[in-house]
Amino acid sequence: MPRDADRNPVVPGLLALVAAAGLSSSHRDAAPLFDCQSCGACCSYSAEWPRFSTEDDAQLDRIPEKYVAADLSGMRCEGVRCSALSGEVGKSTACGIYELRPDVCRACMPGDEECLMARAAHGFSTS
Repeated sequence: MPRDADRNPVVPGLLALVAAAGLSSSHRDAAPLFDCQSCGACCSYSAEWPRFSTEDDAQLDRIPEKYVAADLSGMRCEGVRCSALSGEVGKSTACGIYELRPDVCRACMPGDEECLMARAAHGFSTS
């Protein structure tokens, strides 16, 4: 079972914004919301994607070594799947280092371009 810290904190906030804006159901249907913990597509899309770029040394030092690629360029992947991802993609997933995850992972948001591209590659709904 995923820990509370592994839950995507963005989804409840987005739902609250939609409710506060008073959007009709037709407007809500236009912008799909995806639950990261029942997906995991972005974390199992490409071994080239989870690369370190804007993190400072202190951030990188907190990521457990077993999850870092041998060349230190990003997260270690098993095929195209990030080694920190647990669970079954498309069913139930969690990040083993959610609080420590690199900036590239923090930047990926449910329903954004990268999310939809990864979902499509896995054959998941994008709408």
